[in-house]
Amino acid sequence: MLAALSSCRSTGPATSPLSTGADKDRPLVITTFTVLADMARNVAGDHLRVESITKQGAEIHGYEPTPGDLRRVEGAALVLENGLNLERWSDRFLAGMPEMKRATLTAGITPLPITEDAYRGKPNPHAWMSPRLAEIYVENIRQAFSQLDPANAEDYRRRAEAYRGKLRALDQELRSELATIPASKRVLTSCEGAFTYLAKDYGLDEAYLWPVNSESQVTPQRMARLIATVRQRQVPAVFCESTVSDKVQRQVAEQTGARFGGVFYVDSLSSPQGEAPTLLQLQRHNVRTLIQGLKGGS
Repeated sequence: MLAALSSCRSTGPATSPLSTGADKDRPLVITTFTVLADMARNVAGDHLRVESITKQGAEIHGYEPTPGDLRRVEGAALVLENGLNLERWSDRFLAGMPEMKRATLTAGITPLPITEDAYRGKPNPHAWMSPRLAEIYVENIRQAFSQLDPANAEDYRRRAEAYRGKLRALDQELRSELATIPASKRVLTSCEGAFTYLAKDYGLDEAYLWPVNSESQVTPQRMARLIATVRQRQVPAVFCESTVSDKVQRQVAEQTGARFGGVFYVDSLSSPQGEAPTLLQLQRHNVRTLIQGLKGGS
């Protein structure tokens, strides 16, 4: 596949001129998925054009880049990626462009480990699901933009600080809302183990069908383990993420008497008209859905 993609490479420059004005003249920043693009746009303002390689609703763990993706990236001044083994495809994807500027947005974060199965001991990549850790993402974005475009560094600083303030307010909002869940019901049951950081921040227990979506085939052992947990803890509702099938999780609900409580957004934003068009709205939607499910709300 890489050979085929390489044959589609353009001969144009890898960066755009650092100027404002017409959209085509703004430097292009590429992110690996839509959540990072939203964070980056909050810092970029009108100085940079930010686009995501993956589209809304895409499953990012096992994404397969296209020749069109390669052409877009070659026109970029900077690539922003999550790291922590999330986008293993991007290393292969960018191997032919060693000169491309890249920034890893989890730099400085101590990752929480995956605790079971083939991924035991490897980092859980979903650190953006903690509003506190999302502030580190924003600071890494600010630094990358300031290095790329020093003339606008002060504006990037102001915009980053304003967005970090929104994340701090979100943290307090989520903490207050989740504190209303009774201790006996504080179990977040999802398809993917993508809520480890959020669960740690707010004192929730986490249960799931698979550790990461790149190894998402459900084994009888995993399903039996989750069913036992739901029964033992008398979990009233189970959930699944928007980028994967909820079929097996609905079977868990049927076999345990729990309800299927709804859909979470993690790896991808929704459409602008949807329930989670930004990271802030994604977090609020997820927590509202969780609380309604665990408290028995409609």
